[in-house]
Amino acid sequence: MITYLGHSTVLFETDQVRILIDPGNFSSAWHGLRDLDAIVVTHGHGDHIDPENLPDLLAGNPQAQLIVEPTIPDSIDLPQAQRLSAGSTLKISSTTIEAVGGLHAIIHCDIPRIGNVGVMFTTPGEPTLFHPGDALDTAPRGVDILAIPAHAPWCAMKETIEFVREVDAPQGFLIHDGLINERGWNLTFHRLGEMTNTHLADRRSMEGF
Repeated sequence: MITYLGHSTVLFETDQVRILIDPGNFSSAWHGLRDLDAIVVTHGHGDHIDPENLPDLLAGNPQAQLIVEPTIPDSIDLPQAQRLSAGSTLKISSTTIEAVGGLHAIIHCDIPRIGNVGVMFTTPGEPTLFHPGDALDTAPRGVDILAIPAHAPWCAMKETIEFVREVDAPQGFLIHDGLINERGWNLTFHRLGEMTNTHLADRRSMEGF
Protein backbone atom coordinates (compact mmCIF):
# COMPACT_ATOMS: atom_id res chain seq x y z
CA MET A 1 0.00 0.00 0.00
CA ILE A 2 1.18 3.53 -0.77
CA THR A 3 -0.19 6.46 1.20
CA TYR A 4 0.44 10.07 0.22
CA LEU A 5 1.04 12.20 3.34
CA GLY A 6 1.53 15.64 1.81
CA HIS A 7 4.16 17.30 -0.41
CA SER A 8 6.92 14.68 -0.83
CA THR A 9 6.11 12.47 2.15
CA VAL A 10 4.98 8.95 1.25
CA LEU A 11 4.30 5.88 3.39
CA PHE A 12 5.22 2.61 1.66
CA GLU A 13 3.79 -0.57 3.21
CA THR A 14 3.80 -4.29 2.49
CA ASP A 15 2.77 -7.22 4.66
CA GLN A 16 6.25 -7.11 6.22
CA VAL A 17 7.47 -3.49 6.22
CA ARG A 18 6.42 0.10 6.83
CA ILE A 19 8.79 2.63 5.29
CA LEU A 20 8.37 6.41 5.48
CA ILE A 21 9.90 8.51 2.70
CA ASP A 22 10.93 12.18 3.05
CA PRO A 23 9.31 13.42 6.28
CA GLY A 24 9.67 17.13 5.53
CA ASN A 25 8.37 20.37 6.98
CA PHE A 26 5.76 21.01 4.27
CA SER A 27 3.56 18.29 5.78
CA SER A 28 2.55 17.15 9.26
CA ALA A 29 0.51 14.01 8.57
CA TRP A 30 3.56 11.89 9.37
CA HIS A 31 3.90 13.27 12.88
CA GLY A 32 3.12 10.55 15.40
CA LEU A 33 3.49 7.60 13.02
CA ARG A 34 4.51 4.39 14.76
CA ASP A 35 5.61 0.84 13.84
CA LEU A 36 7.97 2.07 11.13
CA ASP A 37 10.74 -0.23 9.95
CA ALA A 38 12.68 2.46 8.11
CA ILE A 39 12.75 6.18 7.33
CA VAL A 40 14.33 7.08 3.99
CA VAL A 41 15.42 10.62 3.06
CA THR A 42 16.32 11.53 -0.52
CA HIS A 43 18.17 14.80 0.25
CA GLY A 44 18.73 17.50 2.83
CA HIS A 45 16.23 20.23 1.96
CA GLY A 46 13.77 21.04 4.74
CA ASP A 47 10.71 20.04 2.73
CA HIS A 48 12.16 16.51 2.65
CA ILE A 49 13.71 16.24 6.12
CA ASP A 50 12.40 18.22 9.09
CA PRO A 51 15.13 18.38 11.77
CA GLU A 52 12.71 19.93 14.26
CA ASN A 53 10.20 17.07 14.27
CA LEU A 54 12.39 14.18 13.17
CA PRO A 55 13.71 13.48 16.71
CA ASP A 56 10.17 12.79 17.97
CA LEU A 57 9.58 10.44 15.04
CA LEU A 58 12.80 8.57 15.79
CA ALA A 59 12.01 8.39 19.50
CA GLY A 60 8.61 6.89 18.72
CA ASN A 61 10.16 4.35 16.33
CA PRO A 62 13.37 3.16 18.01
CA GLN A 63 13.44 0.04 15.82
CA ALA A 64 13.36 2.01 12.56
CA GLN A 65 16.47 2.32 10.42
CA LEU A 66 17.23 5.90 9.35
CA ILE A 67 18.54 5.76 5.77
CA VAL A 68 19.68 9.00 4.17
CA GLU A 69 21.43 10.49 1.16
CA PRO A 70 25.11 10.36 2.17
CA THR A 71 25.83 14.08 2.60
CA ILE A 72 22.90 14.77 4.96
CA PRO A 73 24.72 13.80 8.19
CA ASP A 74 27.41 16.35 7.32
CA SER A 75 24.94 19.18 8.01
CA ILE A 76 22.36 17.56 10.32
CA ASP A 77 23.35 15.68 13.48
CA LEU A 78 22.12 12.15 12.77
CA PRO A 79 24.56 9.78 14.50
CA GLN A 80 22.32 6.75 13.88
CA ALA A 81 21.87 7.39 10.16
CA GLN A 82 22.89 4.90 7.49
CA ARG A 83 24.20 6.61 4.36
CA LEU A 84 22.70 5.44 1.06
CA SER A 85 24.81 6.32 -1.97
CA ALA A 86 23.66 6.31 -5.59
CA GLY A 87 24.27 2.92 -7.14
CA SER A 88 23.91 1.04 -3.86
CA THR A 89 21.14 -1.20 -2.52
CA LEU A 90 20.02 -2.47 0.85
CA LYS A 91 17.25 -4.72 2.13
CA ILE A 92 14.57 -4.15 4.76
CA SER A 93 13.00 -7.56 5.27
CA SER A 94 11.88 -8.64 1.78
CA THR A 95 12.02 -5.12 0.30
CA THR A 96 15.07 -3.99 -1.65
CA ILE A 97 15.85 -0.27 -1.71
CA GLU A 98 17.95 0.89 -4.66
CA ALA A 99 19.41 4.39 -4.83
CA VAL A 100 19.98 6.12 -8.17
CA GLY A 101 21.05 9.52 -9.44
CA GLY A 102 23.31 11.37 -7.02
CA LEU A 103 22.67 15.10 -7.52
CA HIS A 104 19.77 17.47 -6.93
CA ALA A 105 18.34 19.09 -10.06
CA ILE A 106 19.76 22.50 -10.97
CA ILE A 107 17.81 25.35 -9.40
CA HIS A 108 20.08 28.09 -10.78
CA CYS A 109 23.70 28.13 -11.90
CA ASP A 110 24.56 30.39 -8.94
CA ILE A 111 23.12 27.92 -6.40
CA PRO A 112 25.45 25.00 -5.56
CA ARG A 113 23.94 21.58 -6.19
CA ILE A 114 23.53 19.20 -3.28
CA GLY A 115 23.25 15.43 -3.19
CA ASN A 116 19.99 13.66 -4.05
CA VAL A 117 19.14 10.00 -4.46
CA GLY A 118 16.07 8.67 -6.16
CA VAL A 119 14.86 5.57 -4.34
CA MET A 120 13.28 2.47 -5.83
CA PHE A 121 11.41 -0.01 -3.62
CA THR A 122 11.10 -3.57 -4.91
CA THR A 123 9.28 -6.39 -3.09
CA PRO A 124 8.53 -9.83 -4.60
CA GLY A 125 4.89 -10.00 -5.64
CA GLU A 126 4.31 -6.26 -5.07
CA PRO A 127 4.36 -3.23 -7.40
CA THR A 128 7.71 -1.41 -7.57
CA LEU A 129 7.66 2.22 -6.41
CA PHE A 130 10.10 4.92 -7.54
CA HIS A 131 10.42 8.20 -5.60
CA PRO A 132 12.88 10.51 -7.42
CA GLY A 133 13.38 13.08 -4.68
CA ASP A 134 14.32 16.36 -6.38
CA ALA A 135 15.74 15.20 -9.71
CA LEU A 136 14.42 14.01 -13.05
CA ASP A 137 17.69 12.92 -14.66
CA THR A 138 17.47 9.20 -13.87
CA ALA A 139 14.70 7.01 -15.26
CA PRO A 140 15.03 3.45 -13.95
CA ARG A 141 13.43 0.52 -15.71
CA GLY A 142 10.74 -1.72 -14.22
CA VAL A 143 8.86 0.93 -12.27
CA ASP A 144 5.20 0.08 -11.64
CA ILE A 145 4.21 3.19 -9.66
CA LEU A 146 5.94 6.54 -10.13
CA ALA A 147 5.87 9.42 -7.65
CA ILE A 148 5.89 12.50 -9.89
CA PRO A 149 6.99 15.96 -8.72
CA ALA A 150 4.14 18.29 -9.63
CA HIS A 151 5.93 21.62 -9.24
CA ALA A 152 9.31 22.93 -8.13
CA PRO A 153 11.74 25.81 -8.72
CA TRP A 154 14.03 23.28 -10.42
CA CYS A 155 11.74 21.89 -13.12
CA ALA A 156 9.30 22.89 -15.83
CA MET A 157 6.30 20.94 -17.05
CA LYS A 158 8.07 20.03 -20.29
CA GLU A 159 10.79 18.30 -18.26
CA THR A 160 8.27 16.48 -16.10
CA ILE A 161 6.38 15.20 -19.12
CA GLU A 162 9.58 13.82 -20.67
CA PHE A 163 10.60 12.23 -17.36
CA VAL A 164 7.23 10.46 -16.99
CA ARG A 165 7.38 9.31 -20.60
CA GLU A 166 10.90 7.92 -20.15
CA VAL A 167 10.09 6.00 -16.96
CA ASP A 168 6.86 4.81 -18.60
CA ALA A 169 5.34 3.41 -15.42
CA PRO A 170 1.79 2.05 -15.73
CA GLN A 171 0.65 4.10 -12.73
CA GLY A 172 1.70 7.28 -10.95
CA PHE A 173 0.67 9.99 -8.53
CA LEU A 174 1.72 13.58 -7.91
CA ILE A 175 4.03 14.62 -5.10
CA HIS A 176 6.01 17.82 -4.38
CA ASP A 177 2.90 19.98 -4.66
CA GLY A 178 3.31 22.20 -1.60
CA LEU A 179 4.02 25.32 -3.67
CA ILE A 180 0.98 25.23 -5.97
CA ASN A 181 -2.73 25.75 -5.45
CA GLU A 182 -5.52 23.46 -6.54
CA ARG A 183 -5.75 25.03 -10.00
CA GLY A 184 -2.07 24.40 -10.64
CA TRP A 185 -2.34 20.85 -9.33
CA ASN A 186 -5.31 20.08 -11.58
CA LEU A 187 -3.52 21.56 -14.61
CA THR A 188 -0.47 19.34 -14.04
CA PHE A 189 -2.59 16.28 -13.27
CA HIS A 190 -4.65 16.55 -16.45
CA ARG A 191 -1.75 17.54 -18.71
CA LEU A 192 0.29 14.53 -17.65
CA GLY A 193 -2.77 12.34 -18.11
CA GLU A 194 -3.19 13.62 -21.66
CA MET A 195 0.46 13.51 -22.73
CA THR A 196 1.87 10.34 -21.14
CA ASN A 197 0.90 6.69 -20.95
CA THR A 198 1.01 6.70 -17.14
CA HIS A 199 -2.36 6.49 -15.42
CA LEU A 200 -2.43 9.04 -12.60
CA ALA A 201 -4.27 8.34 -9.36
CA ASP A 202 -5.90 11.29 -7.64
CA ARG A 203 -4.00 11.96 -4.39
CA ARG A 204 -7.36 12.39 -2.62
CA SER A 205 -8.25 8.71 -3.12
CA MET A 206 -5.09 6.79 -4.09
CA GLU A 207 -7.41 3.89 -4.82
CA GLY A 208 -5.61 0.84 -6.15
CA PHE A 209 -2.29 1.72 -4.57
